[in-house]
Amino acid sequence: MGYFKMSEFDCSCDCGKNNIDPRLVEMLNLVREHCGEPPGMPLVITSGCRCHKHNEEVGGSRTSSHLSGYAVDIRALSETTRFKIVVSALMHGFSRVGIGKTFVHLDNDTSKVQKVFWLY
Repeated sequence: MGYFKMSEFDCSCDCGKNNIDPRLVEMLNLVREHCGEPPGMPLVITSGCRCHKHNEEVGGSRTSSHLSGYAVDIRALSETTRFKIVVSALMHGFSRVGIGKTFVHLDNDTSKVQKVFWLY
C-alpha cells in the first residue's frame, strides 16, 4: 500500500466497507511522493470508500465514485496545499478533480466523464 494503510480508506461509519481500487492507491502514492517540501507531504484521507447509508448521510451523489472505491477526499486546508495536490494529481493521471474549501476530491472512475474539474 506504499504510504497508506488500508484502513485509511475504510468507510467512516464503521461498517467495514473498503473496496478501494488498487490503481487509485498507486496513483495516490505518486501524488504523495511528488507533493511538498521535502518530497512526501502526507496526504490525509478524509473520505475514502462509502457504503450507501454513509454516502447519503454526508450528502454524496447517488452515483458517487466513493461507493465503488474509485474516489478519495484529501484534507487541504490552504490554497497552497490544494494547488500542490491538484498539480501533482494531474501530473500523475487523475482527470477528475473536485476542489472544496478544506479538501480535494480525486477519482479515477473511468465510467464517468473525464477531464473535469468542479468546485464544492
